[in-house]
Amino acid sequence: SLSLSLSLSLSLSLSNLDSTTPEASTTEQITKVTNSTTTPPTTGQSTTADPTTQLTTVTNFTTPAATTNQTTTVDPTTQPTTDTRTTVTTEPPPATTKTTPPTTIPPPTTIPPTTPPTTVPPPTTIPPPTPPTPPTTTPPSTTKPADILLLAMSFKMNEEFTNDLNDKNSVKYKKYKDDIEPVIQAQYRKNMPGFISAALTSFSRGSVIANFDVKTTAADPTAINKANAGLATSLPAVYQVDISSFNIIYSSSTVLRYKPTTIYTDGTMTLECGPPPDTVKMGTIKSVEWKRKGRVLTSTGRFTINTDDFASKKTTLGIKNVIADDKGEYECTLKSDEIYFYQMGQIDIKDAPIIQTKTEINTKCVPGNNQPLECCVQTPYKLMWKEGDVVLLTNETSDNCIQYKYQIQNCDVSSKVVKLTCQVKDPTGYEKTTKLTIFVGVEICNNLEYGSGQEKDTSVAPCKKGEDGIKTAICKSGLWIPQTDTCVLTAINELLTSSQDLKEATVEEFLTKLNNTAVDLKEKIVSSSATISTIVDILRIVASVSKNISQSEIKNILETVNVLVSDEAKESWVFLNADQNKNTSSSLLGSMEFFAGSLPTTSFNVTTKLIQLNQDTFDNSFSTNLNSSVLIEIPETNSKHLTITTLTFHTLRNVLPARNGSNQSANDNTINGVVVMVKLNGTTKNVSLSFDKFNKSLTFNPQCVFWNFSLFNSLGGWDDTGCKLKSNEKGKVTCHCNHLTSFSILMSTSIPKEIQDALDIITYVGVGISMGSLVICLIIEACVWKAMTRNNTSYMRHVSIVNIAVSLLIADIWFIIGASISKNTLENPGEDTRTPIPACTAATFFIHFFYLALFFWMLISGLLLFYRTILVFSHMSKSTMLAIGFSVGYGAPLIIAVVTVAATAPSGGYIKENQACWLNWDKTMALLAFVIPALTIVVINFLILIVVLYKMLRRGVGDATQPDERNAVVVIARCLAILTPFFGLTWGLGVGTMIDPTNKGIHVVFALFNSLQGFFVLVFGTLLDGKIRSAIVGTFSSILPGSDRTRSTSGGAATSSTSALNFIRRRIRRNVYNVSEVANSSNSTGATESFINT
Repeated sequence: SLSLSLSLSLSLSLSNLDSTTPEASTTEQITKVTNSTTTPPTTGQSTTADPTTQLTTVTNFTTPAATTNQTTTVDPTTQPTTDTRTTVTTEPPPATTKTTPPTTIPPPTTIPPTTPPTTVPPPTTIPPPTPPTPPTTTPPSTTKPADILLLAMSFKMNEEFTNDLNDKNSVKYKKYKDDIEPVIQAQYRKNMPGFISAALTSFSRGSVIANFDVKTTAADPTAINKANAGLATSLPAVYQVDISSFNIIYSSSTVLRYKPTTIYTDGTMTLECGPPPDTVKMGTIKSVEWKRKGRVLTSTGRFTINTDDFASKKTTLGIKNVIADDKGEYECTLKSDEIYFYQMGQIDIKDAPIIQTKTEINTKCVPGNNQPLECCVQTPYKLMWKEGDVVLLTNETSDNCIQYKYQIQNCDVSSKVVKLTCQVKDPTGYEKTTKLTIFVGVEICNNLEYGSGQEKDTSVAPCKKGEDGIKTAICKSGLWIPQTDTCVLTAINELLTSSQDLKEATVEEFLTKLNNTAVDLKEKIVSSSATISTIVDILRIVASVSKNISQSEIKNILETVNVLVSDEAKESWVFLNADQNKNTSSSLLGSMEFFAGSLPTTSFNVTTKLIQLNQDTFDNSFSTNLNSSVLIEIPETNSKHLTITTLTFHTLRNVLPARNGSNQSANDNTINGVVVMVKLNGTTKNVSLSFDKFNKSLTFNPQCVFWNFSLFNSLGGWDDTGCKLKSNEKGKVTCHCNHLTSFSILMSTSIPKEIQDALDIITYVGVGISMGSLVICLIIEACVWKAMTRNNTSYMRHVSIVNIAVSLLIADIWFIIGASISKNTLENPGEDTRTPIPACTAATFFIHFFYLALFFWMLISGLLLFYRTILVFSHMSKSTMLAIGFSVGYGAPLIIAVVTVAATAPSGGYIKENQACWLNWDKTMALLAFVIPALTIVVINFLILIVVLYKMLRRGVGDATQPDERNAVVVIARCLAILTPFFGLTWGLGVGTMIDPTNKGIHVVFALFNSLQGFFVLVFGTLLDGKIRSAIVGTFSSILPGSDRTRSTSGGAATSSTSALNFIRRRIRRNVYNVSEVANSSNSTGATESFINT
């Protein structure tokens, strides 16, 4: 009786003590340790259980051994479905339970009752023992507090789960709880040494999973298994407990250890997991599982999992080439047959310093000169320049760069090499060395990016901010020629590193990130060939990892590729395709073919700006018109439930070179239609494709082709095997093929290959003759100017000729400049044909302006002829005629040229990029700004000539004009009658080359006429004028010896010749021109001579 009273009294005291202090402390510790969104792993014994509730978690706590909790509080993040507080109300404590005090207060081994203490028999009926020391005055225990372990355990019951088990207020939930929880408490109290408490926490799906927590001071697998066996047999048979489904895991209260203490990108890090405390008897470790952000890691690629320390119950995870995406939560689970050990930790990663400086610099040796050196890094890092171990005095700029001026002391040797190092102050170990070569000799190359250098010198330039890599160039013939460019955007480089660890489960998330990055950085990506190549490599890795591609994934892929194939990326692809050692374009198409064949077999469409995906199902036959650009027809296949996938690329001609199986140079073909990829989950040997031509004027040698990945040592090329041309009419090309893959059409380029060299010779020789003729014309005009400009009509006629010659001469000079700075991509395969846009734009502007000026001065000549022939009684001053002439001759061309460049240059449609420095036709039709004014002036001048000729036939031109003016009018009329059709025919042929670009005759005649325009101006505008010839003879006879004799002989000859033809000329004058008789016969003869012979 005394023993029972003492036991009950102590139990009540400890119960009250525990409910006021230790429970709060314990609950707080539980929440702190188990509050994690990541669920500990399972043992795999119950595969259908919900992982959130089925897994068993063990957590360390430190509290006095005598303290016993009445309630168990579970972190709501790990047990979301049930009330986390459990109260035992059905089992009173046995009166004979033995207690073992750790110090002076014996701890009870029974489950503390949660019923009010008034249900216990009053202690007044039992002789009271000596009361224990009140808790508030108990001296501190001298023993080490025991660790309290929290085991979140579970087992499966083979019955169907119903939703009312998620409702803690439902009758079924309460019944299950009331039946199961007391048995758990009883079995663990009975079998587990150090047991403190147990509580049922929730039910979850997977048949029915019962989740419960056990608190104890020791985790002995043998005792736990014994308790679980007792639990399985003690529960009523209706619960059908699966004895093999019990799971146990110990969750460490300590976090994962890692080194180094501060982790930077591009470096390495090591995480260490374990060992568990001695109180957790795990037995032999069999395996380990590492997770990052909930994803299982394997020992491949950048990750290395070390299992050599299983004997000491430890493991490590090593990561190389650390990227920013490696930060986050890591989990480790050491697994034995009895218990799992679980540990987690949060890893933070900092961006490593990215030093940007030139690593190779060449400079000419000039004593006393300073060579500036600059080094930059992102904030918050700081830099310093060092030469050897000496820290140099530098200046810091606002953009976190430092500058140092290296002073050249002397030039005693042929060359001197100085090495200077740019270092990060903190952290140490980040530095770049600059090799400064000081040379003595002639400086051949010099620009801002690569500096100065001699022939065959190499220079290394840093990438732009936000890029990784270098750019190198070699000095050749006065220019720095780019050799390598490995500058890749840092964000894309990190995605490439991350893709090396890609798993199929993470593909969708990865592609979303890739798409967002590509769209956000489009302007930088399209101008970086190295970045484009890196993205193609990433897509290839995705293709190698993925077995199936979802609709959301293919949409992200198409949006990413949409950036790569845009018109803005055309120059980058030209550079990539020039590399004969890398098949970037072919690799991109290969990845797209794989993706198209890995889609779900359902009908759907995805459309981006430049790519269209269509997937349809059909029976037997199929026909569709893809965006009105290509018609696909598949006749009877004798099959049902077929799925056809088509990918239509509207700008893949920017990506794929036009090389075909017979010619790798690709300089005589162009892709003249969309590229369409066709995939079928069946077979067919008959498919018809009708392509709309991009350039409908191209009609020569159309080829139906498909992309053959094996051509040219796997570089890839177009092949016509199995495809035949059926028709080429009305802007469409129809092909029949006996297989399916990626198709398009090739056509010959604008200039037939066999006459390209001949046209070049005609053009350059003709332009040389033209320029020489124009210079001679201007010299002659300068020599005879005073003698030939004695009246207003002659004056304006010679002003027009001089300005026509000047305009054509300057246009020819700019033509040569434009030809020297541009290369036709098709005519120069394998070369860097990127056009310098500003220089080519300037050349095009001046060529356009001065060619227009030539035609407008021709218009001035026509208007002058009309004025002096028709408006014979009108008199206009010389200054007025000059003002009108220069306003029309240069003002109108300037307005047209400025409006053209302003309207088309911002959209990139002003010039013919990678072809020639001339107005664009295909994109904006800017060429019309020259063709329309020029041909309009030709038509106007023809009309003026018709009116003037009619006037001459009616009443002549001498009725109201002086003989000198009459001569000028006739010369103007003759000049216009010859030059107007000549210039009109020349540029009419130019239009003809656009309408029929494969006509060899048109190309040759246009090149000949266009290049000899200056020669025709000299002959028909100057040399056929008799007065100019006479003036030239007079000028040279006055300065040459024997000029009097020459003049006399010439005069006699002229008189004899004149008298011999006098009768015929008078008849022509009377009957054709109706010129009035002149009183003086000599005057009459002179007038007639100048009229006919001029």
